[in-house]
Amino acid sequence: MDAETLAFLGDHRAQRLAPLTDRLVATIEASNPGYQLRRVVPSEDLRRSCHDNIDRVLELLGQEPTGSPAHDPAYDAARETGRRRAEQGLPLDDVLRSFRMGGRLIWDDLVDHAESALTSVELREVGGRLWEVVDETSAQVAAAYHAHERAVVRADEQQRAELWEGLLSGRAQEASFAFEAARILDLPVSGDVLVVIGGRVDPLQAGSVVAPHASAWVRRTGGVVGLVALREDSPREALQRLARVAAAAGGLGVSAVVHGLAGVDAGFRQASLALRTLGRDGGLATFDSRLPEALLMSAPDVAARLVSVWLGPLLALPRAELVPLVDTLEAWVATGGSATSTAERVHCHRNTVLNRLRRVAELTGRDVLAGAPPVELDLALRALRTGG
Repeated sequence: MDAETLAFLGDHRAQRLAPLTDRLVATIEASNPGYQLRRVVPSEDLRRSCHDNIDRVLELLGQEPTGSPAHDPAYDAARETGRRRAEQGLPLDDVLRSFRMGGRLIWDDLVDHAESALTSVELREVGGRLWEVVDETSAQVAAAYHAHERAVVRADEQQRAELWEGLLSGRAQEASFAFEAARILDLPVSGDVLVVIGGRVDPLQAGSVVAPHASAWVRRTGGVVGLVALREDSPREALQRLARVAAAAGGLGVSAVVHGLAGVDAGFRQASLALRTLGRDGGLATFDSRLPEALLMSAPDVAARLVSVWLGPLLALPRAELVPLVDTLEAWVATGGSATSTAERVHCHRNTVLNRLRRVAELTGRDVLAGAPPVELDLALRALRTGG
């Protein structure tokens, strides 16, 4: 731009800033439905924003573009407006509509006052530069708006992550924390709850399957954790729904019923143990149905000793000999020591069962046929099964 055009723009900025600000404020308040209906932008805030952005646009008209607008302090007013409007909750479309209104008002005012000062060529040059500035200003508004949204999301995710860690570590025994967690997760602070853990759970799908039971889910390093608030005294119906989740997820551990968010930490430990008892098997493992296995996993040294004392000599056998013996022992224990029922389960003759049990007795030095199946043998088999 030549010196005369730059001089005109400088004078125009000094003389027209105040009246343009008044006109833009009135136009936005009258014509932009977002500002009319929501009433979230105070009048003084709107006026300051209009003044500062018009001033910067008029200033930029007389400057050649330099470097990246993202780091240009001349666009600070636009970025501050974008951030504030995001904070106030005004939709971005309404914000950008106001900037288009401002660009049109500035252009109309330039045309009215430049007729005697600028040639048509000079005016077209100014107009081209104006819309470049308005476009870039709008882009900076949008970038700041989205940056604030992302920051809010990150802060919310961080808050929820900290809240979950607090829940799982027992902080909900503090009443104030429990009420805050209930508010954020939209769960009742008291009442019966199941704690759920699975490795491949889809939180959205799981929430849909267990509805209308209220639930909340979170992904963690060790898997997905869920809280299911029961609508009824019995967990039976909720467990039926969770069985469908387990079928899709490959395996699910579920706690016993715990009372309120204050019991979530205990439920988390129970669900973790229940899930571990599944080993490589899938399905639904409830803590109450896996109490012996959970007990053994809580005392791994004892579990290992049980396996060594009761089954150690068998484990040295070739797999072809080991598997039938272990299968027979498991069926024999499960049937309360009935050789006939065991034979039906393992699909062999009753005499074959007795021969296998005598073989076990010979190898281990323990007469398993004397009386009812020993509790220790049952526990050793469970330890072997869950420990792989």
